[in-house]
Amino acid sequence: MKLLVTIVQDQDVPVLLDTLMKEGFSATKLASTGGFLRTGNTTLLIGVDDEKVESALELIGRVSSKREQYQLDPLTTLGSTIMPKMDKVTVGGAIVFVVDVERFEKI
Repeated sequence: MKLLVTIVQDQDVPVLLDTLMKEGFSATKLASTGGFLRTGNTTLLIGVDDEKVESALELIGRVSSKREQYQLDPLTTLGSTIMPKMDKVTVGGAIVFVVDVERFEKI
């Protein structure tokens, strides 16, 4: 058995959870905050049998979409004028840690 520690953006969570449930996977949802853009994200703990790991990863990849957004850089000083700078960054997708589970019990 494996534990998929899956970090996704908040906006992808409802569809991802629905899709996981329809495909027979169960998940525990934990609220978390991202360090990169300091935006809300969610960590899902998903217990998966070894033979279903690839199927679960494919499903997560299909539902967790990448997209581009603009991020305000810290203010840049040019002479005496302070001008904000916007950078385009790619966000979304998923980060998944696949961890071996030595023992699992449902009590």
